[in-house]
Order: sequence, then structure tokens, then C-alpha cells
Amino acid sequence: MEFLIYLLAVVCIIVGIIGDVVPGLPGVPISYAAMILIHFFTGINYDSEVLIIYGIVCLLITILDYFVPIWGTKKFGGTKAGVRGSTIGLIIGVLVLPLLGIVIGPFGIIGIIAGPFVGAYIGEKMSGVDDTLAWRSAFGSFVGFVAGTLLKVVYSLVVGFVVIKDIIVSFF
Repeated sequence: MEFLIYLLAVVCIIVGIIGDVVPGLPGVPISYAAMILIHFFTGINYDSEVLIIYGIVCLLITILDYFVPIWGTKKFGGTKAGVRGSTIGLIIGVLVLPLLGIVIGPFGIIGIIAGPFVGAYIGEKMSGVDDTLAWRSAFGSFVGFVAGTLLKVVYSLVVGFVVIKDIIVSFF
């Protein structure tokens, strides 16, 4: 029975890492689920503090992932109009496209990446900003998206390393 739990945990890690880069799959929580699975259903035990810390980091990264593109827009010189546009674009990309059934694949990626990018650009242009600043602001939202993705991937890789290391150690 433990072997099946180990296998499921490894599958969670793999799906979690894929979910970090593919919209529609909550990669970070899926990776964290691997740690929870082996803690509660096998002989591998983590301290409560470790589980709580990994859980809090999981929650923070999941929340930050929605705000980092907006932060990127600001850091690259975007005005309030660009930040608002990035926010609206993010909402449209995250909420409206999935409601239309466009969640995974290239259209899901378009919604997550292009929503804030296009929103920041349109917001800047509507406020009368020149093309250079509008493109810089839009690029900032893309940089924010990449930064958020990197955060998620690093978390999932760390959790994956810890879980797989503990599974291997449990066999010896």
C-alpha cells in the first residue's frame, strides 16, 4: 500500500511541476499535496512546523502569482492606468477565458500571459502615454509573469526533491 502512496506522491510532483507552467493546473498546491500524502499515509513523518511552513509558502506563492505581473508593470514604469489595465487583463485572462472553456493549451497560456500584457498596454495608451512607455509597461507585466512562474517551479522542485529523497531513504 505504501508503494502506491509513493507512486501517487511522485505523480503529484510531476503534475505539480507541469502545472507551474501550464495554466489551469494549480502546480504549487499539487506539489504540496505530495508531501501531505506521504506524511499522513506512510511511515515518513515531517515535523508539524515543516508542514506548516511549506503550507504557508505554498499559499503565499499561490496568492503572489496573481500580483507579480501587476508589480512588474509598476516596476517597469507603468502608470496607474497601466497597472489597472494589467489587473483587468489578468482578470479577463484568468476568469473570462476559462468561463468560455478555454483553460488549457495555447489559449489558456494566452489568457494568463497576454491578458496582463495587453491590458497594461491598452491602459497606458488610453491614458495618453507614448508607445515606448506603453510597451515597457506591458513588458513589465510579462517579466512579472515569468518571475511568478519561476517562484512556482522552484517551490515545486524543492518539495519534489524533499519528497523523493525521503521516499528513496525509506527504502534503505
